[in-house]
Amino acid sequence: MKIRVRKARIADVKGIHALLTKYGKENQLLSRSLSELYDQLRDFFVCEDEEAQYKLLGMCAMHICWEDIAEIRSLAVWPEYQGKGIGSKLVDACLSEAVTIGIYKIFVLTYKPSFFERIGFEGIDKAELPHKVWADCLKCPKFPDCDEVALLLSL
Repeated sequence: MKIRVRKARIADVKGIHALLTKYGKENQLLSRSLSELYDQLRDFFVCEDEEAQYKLLGMCAMHICWEDIAEIRSLAVWPEYQGKGIGSKLVDACLSEAVTIGIYKIFVLTYKPSFFERIGFEGIDKAELPHKVWADCLKCPKFPDCDEVALLLSL
């Protein structure tokens, strides 16, 4: 397997949607509509297997929330490819882009805090996050009783 992380393209949207839908049905992350994915395509990185006709293995997005903070969101890897460093490579791509554009605080809301803690994120109280970050939460079936863990990384 020869993996590559790159910015998402229009042709990736349906694959991203399929993976988000799978994990959304399992209540592991917030699924997104095709319309939202087309609108937010520039936020996404994908990981593909170049040897398997560019098969989508996973994806992750970095969404700018405000002038000084961004969110890592929609990190997902197909189950058969987990444990191979793909999630870390996707997060690294997002963090690199954040630094490139001048954002040095990145947060995540997750059910898998240990994954992000290994990368250097630290737990915080959700109340410390700016109100602007809660816009997507209104779409979540668990709102307002969010049971995700908030973590923050300062670069």
